[in-house]
Amino acid sequence: MKIVLASNNRGKLAELQAMFAPLGVELIRQGDLFEGEAPEPYGTFVENALSKARFAAERTGLPAIADDAGLCVDHFGGLPGVDTAYYCTQFGYEKSDDNNVRALLEQMQGVENRRAAMVSTLVGVRSPRDPEPLIAVGRVQGLITTERRGTQGFGFDPVMFIPEVGMTFAEMAPELKHAHSHRGRSSQAMLALVRDRWL
Repeated sequence: MKIVLASNNRGKLAELQAMFAPLGVELIRQGDLFEGEAPEPYGTFVENALSKARFAAERTGLPAIADDAGLCVDHFGGLPGVDTAYYCTQFGYEKSDDNNVRALLEQMQGVENRRAAMVSTLVGVRSPRDPEPLIAVGRVQGLITTERRGTQGFGFDPVMFIPEVGMTFAEMAPELKHAHSHRGRSSQAMLALVRDRWL
C-alpha cells in the first residue's frame, strides 16, 4: 500500500517510513509527487493536519497522512500552538529554530510556571472526502529550561526538559527521544489505526 506523507520534511519521512515498513506500507513525500502546500488557516492542530491530508489525497489520488505539531506553553495559555514554527517572527526575529528558542527564553525570563507540552497530531484519510479520518495525538508534558541544554534534535528540543527522563530532548540519543517524544507517540498510535482500519 502506498500512502502520501503530506510533508516535505525528509527527516519526518525517514522517521515515519521506518515505523511503517513492517506493515508493508510505502510512504511517499508529497513533494516528490506535486508542488504546492495546503492552506493551514485553522487554530487547532487537528484541523490543519486534516486540511493537509485532504489536500495531498486530492492531488495524488492516494491515501494521505499529515502531521501538525507544536509547543503549547501553560504561561501563554497554550500558545504558540499551531504558530510554533513562526513564534520568533512576532518579536522581530527571522524565522529559524535558533531564533525560536532565543525568543522563548527571553519571553520566559522570570516566569515561575515553566510547564509546557509538545503536541503532534497525525491525521490520515483514504480519500479527499473520507468521512472517517484517522486521528492520532501524541502529547509530552515537560518544563521549559532557563538555558539551552544538549545538541541533538531540532526545534525547541534544547529547552524542552522531560522530567521522567531527566534530560531535554536535545540531550537524548535519537532512539531515546523517539521512545518519549510527542511524534513517537502519535506515530505509534497512527500505526495501530492504519493496521486496524486500512489493511
